[in-house]
Amino acid sequence: MKLKNPSNSPSQTLTSSDTRLLVRETLRISANLASAPPPAVVPQDRPLLQDSSFGGLVDDQFFNSSLRLICCEEIDGRRWQYFADHNTGPRNVSTKQFKKNSIRAVCLQTPLSPVDELLTFIRSYVVPEGFPDSVTPSYVPYMTWRAIKHLFGGAMGVFTTQTLLSSLGVSRSRSAPGAVAINWILKDGAGRVGKMLFARQGKKFDYDLKQLRFAGDLLMELGAGVELATAAVPHLFLPLACAANVAKNVAAVTSTSTRTPIYKAFAKGENIGDVTAKGECVGNIADLLGTGLGIMISKRNPSLFTTFSLLSCGYIMSSYKEVESVVLHTLNRARFTVAAESFLKTGRVPSLQEGNLLENIFIPPWKQHRPIVLGPRFKDAFQDPVSYIALEPIFEKERYIVTYNPSKGNIYALFKDQAKSDDILKAAFHAHVLLHIVQSSNQSQQSLRKQDDDLSPVSPSVGDLQSHIAESYKLVSALYGPFKTKVKEQGWVMSESLLHPGRARLCELAS
Repeated sequence: MKLKNPSNSPSQTLTSSDTRLLVRETLRISANLASAPPPAVVPQDRPLLQDSSFGGLVDDQFFNSSLRLICCEEIDGRRWQYFADHNTGPRNVSTKQFKKNSIRAVCLQTPLSPVDELLTFIRSYVVPEGFPDSVTPSYVPYMTWRAIKHLFGGAMGVFTTQTLLSSLGVSRSRSAPGAVAINWILKDGAGRVGKMLFARQGKKFDYDLKQLRFAGDLLMELGAGVELATAAVPHLFLPLACAANVAKNVAAVTSTSTRTPIYKAFAKGENIGDVTAKGECVGNIADLLGTGLGIMISKRNPSLFTTFSLLSCGYIMSSYKEVESVVLHTLNRARFTVAAESFLKTGRVPSLQEGNLLENIFIPPWKQHRPIVLGPRFKDAFQDPVSYIALEPIFEKERYIVTYNPSKGNIYALFKDQAKSDDILKAAFHAHVLLHIVQSSNQSQQSLRKQDDDLSPVSPSVGDLQSHIAESYKLVSALYGPFKTKVKEQGWVMSESLLHPGRARLCELAS
């Protein structure tokens, strides 16, 4: 049987026009395939991009993409790269155009852990910006001891407040609320009066700030002890509370007045405000922790005397270490004495760190005697007119006179009315030189008398004093210049105002 396909079947028959259309489409598709770039072969393990400027690794999310690196940035030790979306269409192959609002930031470091984020948050509150480069090395030990001091102080505050309230009768029904309020107001008023009266000592906060700062902390603990004493004698609440509040307010004035010079010594550049704010934040945090510690201890009903003794010892010790850690660049009387004595004995001036450590921070009241007096009254320095007349020719070219009073054991530096700042500094150095000569002479004479079993006190004669003063004048002429040079080399700053000389001046006689 012979089969015939119908000649008019639409699926099997192509007209000439259809054939031409099919050929044209085939040629167009082939041309497009030939002009298209070859597909990129993506490796199985794609390497991370590395930035040559920062040395960090970039995540491979932008590999073989249209994003292009446009900028690098570093902030607080963390590095970032910024990418923008580049137009890669066929019409923009050769042009450098970027899409609008297409910038994306990529951090080159791995994200911080929650613990590191917490530590970073805490650092922003307790250390200045740029730490440790923005402060001096003594900042860390000072803040450490300051925090410990406030920890003990906060704990002590719990017990003093509890004792005052108990002594005042808040917890006792027999006390009238009106009397309680009046006593409390009188106590606070007495403290404010004491604060105002002590403010007249303001100048001393500039040159003896270490000594006054530590003395203020001692007053603070004395006030706390008096407040705790009200538990033993509640009927004497008002006088004891008033005395304690006066002492604590005087201590507060001392702390406030010495705060700025101390923080200024830590600051590098114009960041004293930042250093002050972070220092106060450290103190407040430690005070809050100390308050919590005091509440926990008070719940166990410990011995009041034992608790006060332990907390006071901790407070005073940390206060001393806090003040001792401060490194000041200025030469007050105490540090000037350290520098001058070291120079006369060894020929060198101590460094800033050494000089501050050798400074005497606490001097008991019974040892307040200072062998050198700057700017005294004439009647205190001379009892014999002959000695003054004998010294005038020696100091004729100077604007000061230095003498020694054997009866009082003091060296006196008197200033003439033309004396300037450098004259006062030179007179102070001259006084230390004369004191060094007198002490050396007395020690040698005492050693000779011990050999002869003569224990009578050494009293130099008028002739010996004049020879000592003349010798000291020659030494000062030769040593004062090198002393100033070495002081400057060590970074010290000398100022006559920090020596706090007296206001008396010698005037010329009218002709």
